[in-house]
Amino acid sequence: MPVLDTFSLAGRTALVTGATRGLGRAFARAVAEAGGDVVVHGRDASAAQEVKGEIEALGRTAHVVLGDLTERAAVEDVVARAVEATGGLDVLVNNAGACIHRPALEVTDEEWSHVIDTNLTALWRMSQAVGAHMVERGRGAIVNIGSISGMIVNRPQMQPAYNASKAAVHQLTKSLAAEWAPAGVRVNAVAPGYIKTDMSPVDEPQYRRQWIEDSAQQRYAMPEEVSPAVVFLASDAASFMSGTVLVVDGGYTLF
Repeated sequence: MPVLDTFSLAGRTALVTGATRGLGRAFARAVAEAGGDVVVHGRDASAAQEVKGEIEALGRTAHVVLGDLTERAAVEDVVARAVEATGGLDVLVNNAGACIHRPALEVTDEEWSHVIDTNLTALWRMSQAVGAHMVERGRGAIVNIGSISGMIVNRPQMQPAYNASKAAVHQLTKSLAAEWAPAGVRVNAVAPGYIKTDMSPVDEPQYRRQWIEDSAQQRYAMPEEVSPAVVFLASDAASFMSGTVLVVDGGYTLF
């Protein structure tokens, strides 16, 4: 097979969580551009339909499943509807996330639970539900969206719950990879650095000193610069990779 063909997702279907905005939206489009069909997950029905239209404009098939992934029953319902609509899932991109900037002594139990439930527990439940489907089929690729926040402590903002959740995502990725590799299921993660999204105000002047100037490339990235890494890990180009946390951060964690 020619090397570029190994990056193709033609004939495969990916469920992308949190696909209605930011990184998730870019990932959903990238899967479609690589030839894959997409199940668009989100909570905003109108935004989900917009993403569905973008994917269909690329000549691919798209389905929408809505649901709050912080509840076990909702997760199982989302996965069941996705499988029913597509006939089977080949790729899961665990992207849905939340972040709260707050010093540790000010974080409430509700804020802590919201971030951990969204970033870690929901990802765990999605991985369990889709992983069972993939193990039964004997194939599949899961791409978790971690963060450099699971490797370093960000500044000047404090975000202990987010940092802890992403560190856990990285270790969970390795744990699932080790367990499911014999079943033909690969599990990897992408750890983005500072990316311009609604959740990350990278272009605000007060953050330039620590977020931009401390990076080797001295800039932030756009979501489309992370998307190729997701496609890579989902594709046969990464067939001999599992348990990897692929850092895409402009060199920020070099220092």
